[in-house]
Amino acid sequence: MPPVEPAGRPAVVRATAERSDIAIDSIAVSALIAEGRPIVLKGAARDWPLVKAGRESPAAAAALLRAADGGQPVVVYVGAPAIGGRFHYTADATGMNFSSERAAALGAVLDRLLDLPDDATAPAVYLGSTDIDTYLPGLRAANDIVPSDGTFTDHPPLASIWIGNRTIAATHWDMSNNMAVCVAGHRRFTLFPPDQVSNLYPGPIEPTPAGQVVSMVDLRTPDLDRYPRFAAALEAAEVAELEPGDVLIYPALWWHHVEALDGFNILVNYWWNSVPAFLDTPMTTLLHGLLSLRGRPEAERQAWRAMFDHYLFGASDVATAHLPPPAHGPLAPLDAMAARRLRAMVANRLNR
Repeated sequence: MPPVEPAGRPAVVRATAERSDIAIDSIAVSALIAEGRPIVLKGAARDWPLVKAGRESPAAAAALLRAADGGQPVVVYVGAPAIGGRFHYTADATGMNFSSERAAALGAVLDRLLDLPDDATAPAVYLGSTDIDTYLPGLRAANDIVPSDGTFTDHPPLASIWIGNRTIAATHWDMSNNMAVCVAGHRRFTLFPPDQVSNLYPGPIEPTPAGQVVSMVDLRTPDLDRYPRFAAALEAAEVAELEPGDVLIYPALWWHHVEALDGFNILVNYWWNSVPAFLDTPMTTLLHGLLSLRGRPEAERQAWRAMFDHYLFGASDVATAHLPPPAHGPLAPLDAMAARRLRAMVANRLNR
């Protein structure tokens, strides 16, 4: 059955750039990420056995997954037909419009998906972000991407699998770079640059549907009276339409809205960061900024903005060029030991 277009979905004119000349064994992800924009590598993973099975039938793909099942219970998310596949909030944004079922067997989830009708009466069933090496040991032996530039050797990724029917992951961002492989079914990613954050109307910091802040706007039927700036976000958006075997690569912090367009879908993705492991997450800084900066008078907040620009967002040597190296202290380039000292300094101040 061909993919079904969601009703009322607004048009987005820009398509994500595509290349069809990159083989799976010659993907240099560091160079692609350095370009700073999403890119689709058409058919790069077409020879994966799992992709070939997915093209054959959902049952064939499910059989390969059963053969790799390590027997660990999985978590599956289920939403009533009324949500239209979109995992999001209840109307008051204090709870979720779906439930989670723990201790499910992977085989049972696959059976459930294969037995569901492919129509509006079906609940949304979603096995999301499941670690392949833990739950499907051995699957990557024949279904994997090893970038030719050594990026995944230097920065081992988290490889995850996503399985479900016609589901929608609401617009959100991730801390890591992403390589997404469409394995079975069709997927549509609508991508927004990081500078569109205000135009996307982010939801609560907590709770969240799956750990990351999501947009409150329903891309299928955006309420531009309530969310007028979303029109500007759409002007900056681009869409990646993925077939089985296509690979989408995009940088960290790009917002993305993900639609699974068939009755049975599989996606494999790789998350990685090319930064030292001793660096802390900037989300910690943001949360502490809410504690330390947001409630200050406007003049003070603008003064601190200038301070942050000087120490953090300006050229890396601006804060130290006039100081002798022995006086650089926490301003010096970080290594693991310096990061440990700086973390201790921060902890001491927080525990006052």
